[in-house]
Amino acid sequence: MKNTVPKIVNLKNERVISMMTAYDYPSAKAVSEAEIDIILVGDSLAQVVLGHDDTLSVTIDEMLHHVKAVTNAKPTSLVVADMPYMSFHSTPKETLYNASRFIQEGKADAVKLEGGSKRKNMIEALIDAEIPVMGHLGLTPQSKNVMGGYKIQGKTLELATKLLEDAVLLDQLGCFAIVLEGVPSVLAETISENISIPTIGIGAGVNVDGQVLVYHDLIGMKSKEYIDAKFVKRYSNQYEDVLESMKSFKKDIENRDFPTENHSYEAGELTEENIKEWKKEVKKILS
Repeated sequence: MKNTVPKIVNLKNERVISMMTAYDYPSAKAVSEAEIDIILVGDSLAQVVLGHDDTLSVTIDEMLHHVKAVTNAKPTSLVVADMPYMSFHSTPKETLYNASRFIQEGKADAVKLEGGSKRKNMIEALIDAEIPVMGHLGLTPQSKNVMGGYKIQGKTLELATKLLEDAVLLDQLGCFAIVLEGVPSVLAETISENISIPTIGIGAGVNVDGQVLVYHDLIGMKSKEYIDAKFVKRYSNQYEDVLESMKSFKKDIENRDFPTENHSYEAGELTEENIKEWKKEVKKILS
């Protein structure tokens, strides 16, 4: 049965919520079959799929392309589309238009955007238009230039208080959940205990309402040179497995061990005799 926004909200205090990123049809199928509650089509695709250094470079059209691929899989997971950099920073009207494309064209169930009180007017416009909104506080990757890089947030009492206030505000505005990224565990726990909507942690400790990881991080689809963030747990080593498969393929074809007769098609009505005649005709055609 398809997950819905109300169902996700009601999971708070019932059981831990699972969320995973997905960026295409096959990954969405896998995430859905694993019965993950929420699929986030994250702007992290800028890095893990498109090869950019950060999330700032990905565009609305690129995000929409991947949202469509995910929803084509018809996952039972709730599909949340990440609003990319500068798609919700200008005016409520422009924000509403951009978000509506993810819902109308991309068939997403909700959108996610970064920031707290600075995005109040934008969030209000979206919720007034009945577009479900997931918030995102703490280490917000789109703000990396202001933060001076990807740094843990809320490590002072002043900053912790501001994050708590922003979380309460997002709850009051009508967001249905909040991603808490890169914040001290005790702060994430305090926020979770003092708002009515679920918190989804990534680098926020265990005492939150749910957890999210990036698909490629979880399956280990990264080279050995890539250093995982502290909060990442690899559950497989697909990069190494794929690499070995590619090497085996190359070796097999060079040694003519692949394809074999089992991988080839029978001649059917073709015989050695009529093939000879056919080749004579080919020579005439080509001469």
